[in-house]
Amino acid sequence: MSKAVINRMSRSAPDFDARLDALLAWDSVSDAGVVSTVAGVLGDIREHGDSALLDYTRRFDNVEAASVAELEFSQQQLHAALQRIDAQQRQALERAAERIRLYHEHQRQESWQYQEADGTVLGQQVRPMDRVGLYVPGGKATYPSSVLMNAIPAKVAGVAELVAVSPTPSGQVNDMVLAAAAIAGVDRLFAIGGAQAIAALAYGTETIPKVDKIVGPGNIYVATAKRQVFGSVGLDMIAGPSEILVVCDGKTDPDWIAMDLFSQAEHDEDAQSLLISPSTEYLDQVAASIDRLLPTMEREDMIRRSLSERGALIAVADMSEAIELVNRIAPEHLELSVDEPEQYLPQIRHAGAIFLGRHTPEALGDYCAGPNHVLPTSGTARFSSPLGVYDFQKRSSVINCSPAGAAVLAETASVLARGESLTAHARSAEYRLRDGGGDE
Repeated sequence: MSKAVINRMSRSAPDFDARLDALLAWDSVSDAGVVSTVAGVLGDIREHGDSALLDYTRRFDNVEAASVAELEFSQQQLHAALQRIDAQQRQALERAAERIRLYHEHQRQESWQYQEADGTVLGQQVRPMDRVGLYVPGGKATYPSSVLMNAIPAKVAGVAELVAVSPTPSGQVNDMVLAAAAIAGVDRLFAIGGAQAIAALAYGTETIPKVDKIVGPGNIYVATAKRQVFGSVGLDMIAGPSEILVVCDGKTDPDWIAMDLFSQAEHDEDAQSLLISPSTEYLDQVAASIDRLLPTMEREDMIRRSLSERGALIAVADMSEAIELVNRIAPEHLELSVDEPEQYLPQIRHAGAIFLGRHTPEALGDYCAGPNHVLPTSGTARFSSPLGVYDFQKRSSVINCSPAGAAVLAETASVLARGESLTAHARSAEYRLRDGGGDE
């Protein structure tokens, strides 16, 4: 092969910083054409509701329906799909669902209060959202695992109604997606997709109820629509291409690591697979594994393009340099394929999910380990977290002042309010200084 499948880089090279920045750069902003198209779709759905939704479903998905109600799957249909799928598939879905549910039950936050000496009570009331929308990609690429990862935390949080949407181009229905919806407790599922589905969830139509938050991945039109409806509804995140960063000390079977890199590269051409190691000899071994194993992959062309355009094998002086780069990159998925990986955990500041040891490939986290696979990408792990139960709960502050507590707080509030020239605030507080709290 005249050109190496994957780039080679060295931390000691004078141009390393510039090359790494270029490799990591990802512009997730849609072009003007996509933005304009999506804005038109959102406006149509907002103004015309079901009729516009039916029109876009006919045009984009080649699905004819007399009403949006015809596009809704019944609970009977969901459970019938659960019965139809292969027994091994059902067992895998149910086992994964149980592990995901168990993990997320640990995240549930509860309301709390405490009482001060003067009787004032302060606290926080935690409540689930009323209704959440879930976007599930459909067609040739279907993701029942995404149904589980998005729906189960919502249900653990106590969300009363979960409304899912998933396109069925030319009427193609995936039983695994329907079965996953049944297992995860999805309340309503509609065969719609694209920007029009996001608009229906955000604004509501005659048939689709307006939701409080929208979660779930999608293509550039879906992502752009999510950006544009933010404010009308909450969002999980605007995700970029999938990423993996592997740090290896040179002792893991190079075939294992090559396949771990492939596992992200096969998502799409823009996915990013990086390997960092203090051993240049080991990087050579992984490169050889890549060359040998790549022709055996079903998505060889996609993996090759991803690795050549956005992948890299990076040589560092030692593990200290490796950890420094980890925190700079802030990867979606981080594998620490090293001896005693726990020793490095306190040093990791930025990563979506951290996979410790040689026997913990990222693929296990995608499906069934338990933690959520909806993770921050494109360096946003610096300030974002994995999707979790907390994303479906909201918090209200609770303040109950006793007469004595109000009098004390009123003095402070009065001074601060008058310092801001907000005299109504000040006088409102000062009324509570009177004996009897205003019952004079």
